[in-house]
Amino acid sequence: MQRDFSLADCDVMGFDLDHTLCRYHLPQSARLIYDSFAHYLVTEKGYDKDLLTLAPDSLDFCCKGLVLDIEEGNFLKLSEDGTVLRASHGTKCMTSEEILETFERREWKHFNTVSGMVSRSAKYYLYDNYFDLPGALLCARVVDSLDQHDRQKTYDFWKDMVAAIQHNYKISAFKEDCGMYFPEVKNNPDKYLQRCPESVKKWLKQLKSAGKILLLITSSHSDYCRLLCEHTIGSDFEEYFDVVITNALKPGFFSHTPNQRPFRTLENDEEQEALLSLDKPGWYSQGNAIQLYELLKKMTGKLDPKVVYFGDSMHSDIFPARHYSNWETVFILEELLGDKVTVPAETESEPLEKKGKYEGDQLKAPYFVSEQWGSYFMDRLPGLENAEETLVRTWSCKCISTYSTIAIPSLEAIADLPLDYRFTRFSSNNSATAGYYPSPPRALLPIEESVTMK
Repeated sequence: MQRDFSLADCDVMGFDLDHTLCRYHLPQSARLIYDSFAHYLVTEKGYDKDLLTLAPDSLDFCCKGLVLDIEEGNFLKLSEDGTVLRASHGTKCMTSEEILETFERREWKHFNTVSGMVSRSAKYYLYDNYFDLPGALLCARVVDSLDQHDRQKTYDFWKDMVAAIQHNYKISAFKEDCGMYFPEVKNNPDKYLQRCPESVKKWLKQLKSAGKILLLITSSHSDYCRLLCEHTIGSDFEEYFDVVITNALKPGFFSHTPNQRPFRTLENDEEQEALLSLDKPGWYSQGNAIQLYELLKKMTGKLDPKVVYFGDSMHSDIFPARHYSNWETVFILEELLGDKVTVPAETESEPLEKKGKYEGDQLKAPYFVSEQWGSYFMDRLPGLENAEETLVRTWSCKCISTYSTIAIPSLEAIADLPLDYRFTRFSSNNSATAGYYPSPPRALLPIEESVTMK
């Protein structure tokens, strides 16, 4: 595989919606998501009312890449080989001694069952996107609460957490004004949603003018998708895309066969009968990448059209698009903003609002480096028996370089580049920092020389 990557070489551009094309005001949306889950647990499942109050700095606990060991009530930050770098029981940090006592040789027993990023299990949960992340803090506080009242050794709260998520995000919730999440975003879109930058809208039009086919593939239902797109892009948003696929149920969209997950047409946001094949561009629901690719062959007139997919979730977007469909993948990684990367001069002068920092808001944006968990990209591993500590990459960081073509902080970061700009891709023989644009995370620079890509 060549070392460079250019969008000019791609025939099709696919985009995720939430946190990719549609960016959120993270402090506000994190608080709303936390409150919506907590309210359900307290009112419907009888959990402690204290869960409803939140200290302003408590969202610092939220760090993408954490793993919740459900049965033990432990949160883990893992290195690329599965070593436990940091851990907490509930919200309480474990010391190095406690980690060694809890995890023999700092090894997490379930690591060898984690396949790429797709695996889900009754025993653990991987936090890798901003819709899930505030739930990590809530689960940690639930563990604290259960310990205080019951002194439990194993935990049984996860089924209630899943019910809270389903209640707030289920397909009919938007239409029925059910739960806290959708009604609140509907009533106050400006509080939660950022407007799509003009540079990105212009770029999308340029891609179409250059003959590229544009896809929108989102797991959001069509009614919420329409609200997001009209508010962030504009009422003409459908003109930007050749194919819109909602309720895509990723990662299943990539891993399922046409029989398992057929496309459906929509009428007034209601799904209609299953389609045997996908014959023309348009707006569809559910579906699968296999039939979509057949349509793309027809639309491009090519036997093997080259697709690139932009998304923010390793689990739902990047891993499955690469693993099952062999698409190029661009990982939208807002953590690159929190890592104080160097940004082009013209964006330095932008108002603070555009950078996601909100003056007067007490809650820290979750993508800034967590005090409790440290860098998303790397950490220090204490040496055994007085040996020196070593710098190691996190498991999340390893996944980025394994499954992403490149990683960028936002679409805006590349919107003004010429279409034939050549990015350095992540690859097995490149450096530890290749593939990040416009700059690698600063945290990785100290280990740039010592890490060889495996």
